[in-house]
Amino acid sequence: MIKRKKLGQHFLNSNPIAEKIIVEADVTSNDIVYEIGTGLGILTPLLCKNAKKVISIDADKELFQKAKNNFSKIKNLELKHGDGFKTKDKFTVFVSNLPYSKSRDAIEWLAATPFLHGVIMVQKEFAEKLLTKSPKERKAVTILANHTLEIQTVSKVDKKNFTPNPKVDSLILRIKKRKSIDKELISVINKIFSYRRKKISNILKQFGMEATSEKRLDDLSGEEIVKIAEKICNK
Repeated sequence: MIKRKKLGQHFLNSNPIAEKIIVEADVTSNDIVYEIGTGLGILTPLLCKNAKKVISIDADKELFQKAKNNFSKIKNLELKHGDGFKTKDKFTVFVSNLPYSKSRDAIEWLAATPFLHGVIMVQKEFAEKLLTKSPKERKAVTILANHTLEIQTVSKVDKKNFTPNPKVDSLILRIKKRKSIDKELISVINKIFSYRRKKISNILKQFGMEATSEKRLDDLSGEEIVKIAEKICNK
């Protein structure tokens, strides 16, 4: 348990909140659900009730083994041990109480992965970063998330609903896939934001391109930033 805390994982301990997540996930008998972070398994059996199949993966071998022991009779459940962001499994619905330390990695992975919709629970501060409308508060992950996903806030989850208690509250977010982008574009958008204080003309020079724009990233919309990144990828 201490090991998982170091990884940024806090286990949901509220059945009503688990039920809310299941409702928002809107799983049907045609869906293959992919869950990153089996954890103590509060969501896993509930996801199996309506799904065609549930694939649930955990990086902690002890928790993986515990889930195998507890859920061995569920026929439409496949349990895995390993890095959930390295899967080649195809799925339609994504559900995860994301480890705080992996939230950015998760968004980048989701940006490149095809699926239909899902529900994620993230640290409130990280959710606000994704949802911000302020150009000055945007990060690369903000651009990636909003370009590839439709994101809606479902509800706030108080920190007391986790074991061990995190220092901050969380938010449940409903996500719907808009489009997938490749890893090269993700990398370029991240690189662009490492120069965010520079003018666009100077940013493009870093990639061997010329432009006369006096604007900076804060003057551009998210889609305009993506278009610049696409030009860099296609040069």
